[in-house]
Amino acid sequence: MIAPAPSFLCSALLPVPHGFTTREGGVSEGVHASLNLGFAVGDARERVEENHRRLAARVGVELGALHTVKQVHGDRVLEAEEGGGDSLRPTEGEADGVWTERPGHWVGVGTADCVPVLLVDPDRRRVAAIHSGWKGTDARIVARAVEALVARGSRADRLLAAVGPCIQRCCYVVSEDLGERFTARFGPEVIHREGAEVRLNLSLAVSRTLRDAGLVAERVDVLPECTACDAHRFFSHRRDAGRTGRHLNFVVNRF
Repeated sequence: MIAPAPSFLCSALLPVPHGFTTREGGVSEGVHASLNLGFAVGDARERVEENHRRLAARVGVELGALHTVKQVHGDRVLEAEEGGGDSLRPTEGEADGVWTERPGHWVGVGTADCVPVLLVDPDRRRVAAIHSGWKGTDARIVARAVEALVARGSRADRLLAAVGPCIQRCCYVVSEDLGERFTARFGPEVIHREGAEVRLNLSLAVSRTLRDAGLVAERVDVLPECTACDAHRFFSHRRDAGRTGRHLNFVVNRF
């Protein structure tokens, strides 16, 4: 029996190879089944490495050309260093965003409920991947990523963005204090109240930040899938009380 290939979702808006992986198509077992791409969640390293190899083969890129970061729920964005070959590279450093203009290289961030964002500059041929949990969203990390590209000559109104699967409003109950904080920063539409419950629309806050940073609304694609709702396709830190895998959300600099 032939093992299924790694599965990922794509945005019709982005003109380069990219994906938001699901949990299907890997070799991990148990709570990490099957395409776990996170090394720090208790899975066997050899399985996680094999999952990365399978993903690289599926996308048709060098494994050693993948650039990731040690995510810390901040607003730092790094430029990827050199890389290549058949072996996984170490992380670029502590950050929650990474970008590259190196042809054939790819960048990625891990999630299991947080918001993944992929940016593409089709003019300057640059790509970026951003991890935006509630802390990163509050710190407007996607705006910092746009600023990093603009500082190197990109135009914000020419950038393309895809906001990937994350925990959606239907499943994201937050504290009253956090609800008030996000209402003040992003507007009342990012909060929905059901009785005593406060629900946060994190992807809406992220997409609003992108538009405030200069992106055109028609060039921002927001995928609707909820990671907490769909246990068959997605890992969810909240749903599974932390005992789960990680997705890799990636974009390749190949035009």
